[in-house]
Amino acid sequence: MTIRTRLTLVFGGLFLLTSAIVLIAADYMVERAFDGSVTMRSGELRDTSRSSAQPPERTGPKQPTEQTGPEQPAERTGPEQPAERSAVAPRLPPDGDAPHPDVPAEVIVRGLRADVLSSQWRTTLASIAVMGTAAFALCWWLSGRVMRPVHRITDTARRLSLSNLDQRIGMKGPRDELKELADTFDAMLERLARAADDQRRFVANASHELRTPLAVQRAAIEIGLADPSPERVAAMRAELLRITERSQRLIDGLLALAQGERGPQSRVPVDLAAVVRRSADPHASPDITLDLDVRPVTVLGDEVLLARLVENLIENAVRHNRPGGRVTVRLAPRTGLVVSNTGPPVDPERVDELFQPFRRLSPDRTGSAAGAGLGLSIVAAIARAHDLEVSAAANPDGGLTVRLAL
Repeated sequence: MTIRTRLTLVFGGLFLLTSAIVLIAADYMVERAFDGSVTMRSGELRDTSRSSAQPPERTGPKQPTEQTGPEQPAERTGPEQPAERSAVAPRLPPDGDAPHPDVPAEVIVRGLRADVLSSQWRTTLASIAVMGTAAFALCWWLSGRVMRPVHRITDTARRLSLSNLDQRIGMKGPRDELKELADTFDAMLERLARAADDQRRFVANASHELRTPLAVQRAAIEIGLADPSPERVAAMRAELLRITERSQRLIDGLLALAQGERGPQSRVPVDLAAVVRRSADPHASPDITLDLDVRPVTVLGDEVLLARLVENLIENAVRHNRPGGRVTVRLAPRTGLVVSNTGPPVDPERVDELFQPFRRLSPDRTGSAAGAGLGLSIVAAIARAHDLEVSAAANPDGGLTVRLAL
């Protein structure tokens, strides 16, 4: 049974039941009022009939008695005898304007009551049947109009696939629950479309990043083994080790990115200040000045993922810097975590691209020391998993400043 049928049966049945109760109650009230009126009118008509049936008082000479003898009138015969008149049954006049005085008033009133109440009940039953039919028809039509947007959503969902996620419902009309449902469905489709595009882009970039070192390895082996002199073998060995390390870093970065997007398994209080100090110690070097200003801050999350986030920020700030540059790390409850460096100039319009996988400021895709282009994308994934906001801005004198709002 469809929702439209259930709505029709429920609301149509409720309307029919309510109408029947109201009409039947009205009929019973009319019947009670009619009974009271009939009782009162019957008494009045009975009194009236009795007074009209009593003979009037005669005037004139005194009637003779039985002793007067010859003066006693003779016995009359014919149609005017009272005995014959009393033998005739009383009848109502043909036109029905007034009852015959010999018909009991109570009988007339009861017959009238039965006729009126019978007609009233027939009218009530007919009204209930008509209103019930109209109620079910109206409920069927209204439920169809109500369910029409739901059918549009269903049809759109059936047509969807990875190749046509650009379709939308685009419902017009007042801001009601169905309009809100359609808009929510369109917003979900928008997120799915972006996720599908990101996935396709990620797969293409990952395939390219993994194919590049394999091609370099093959070329190094073919060239090195063409003339296997000790010098060529040593150079080939060094090149293969470098490419292998780069591939390992790429795979580690992909695993970290997948783990960051999956989110923490459990959230525990983490001393973020201690995490920042531990992550900054391995990056201390005489070529880069590392400036730390850390205050106690505790957050809820996964300590391993948060340590990877902080480590990636500091590592990127140290790696993409100039000789003799500076890396500043600030941590406070209000400002959050701020990491800034004095690296090369950054185009402000391309800053947001750095949080996407395999995006670099340099077009070189075969460099080994510059990383795989996953550092800030891992930071963004871990931040989203911990409900944190991360942003970046280009420094006027070069370098980048990354802020993590706690």
